[in-house]
Amino acid sequence: MQAHTSTPTAGGFSRGFTLIEVMIVVAIVAILASVAVPAYTQYIRRGAMQEAFTNLASQRVRLEQFYQDNRAYGPTAATTCGNAAANALVIADSKYFDYSCTTSNSGQNYTITATGKSSSTVNGYAYTLGDSGAKGTTQFAGSTATAACWAIKSASDCS
Repeated sequence: MQAHTSTPTAGGFSRGFTLIEVMIVVAIVAILASVAVPAYTQYIRRGAMQEAFTNLASQRVRLEQFYQDNRAYGPTAATTCGNAAANALVIADSKYFDYSCTTSNSGQNYTITATGKSSSTVNGYAYTLGDSGAKGTTQFAGSTATAACWAIKSASDCS
């Protein structure tokens, strides 16, 4: 079948696409979109997750510096980490995650949590980092997870 056909008309020849050719092109575009859009969404989501990993690691360094000066990760009577100067968990430019930190064992242990904001592509994702360096995924794609790593592709993927 030729892409363009010439048919005689009263005023001469007309050229154009047939309905079948247009429908085939639309079907091909639809198939490509059905594969490309989910892949692109996953790509965007994995990129947004890097904010949490970077900020959790950065906060860990700040808390270790605070510990060196105070021999505790936070006030023993409070459940927050560090003090106003050392505690940068309220990250103003955080686009995708909200952060929280709690201490335990009289300020000798902490857990930092990054929870995906409801208005972002990482809604339903939560990651933790403890004072021992233990990473964890507590929520992945809206479901409870118990991975001992920061899962990126699936709830059990610790690569």
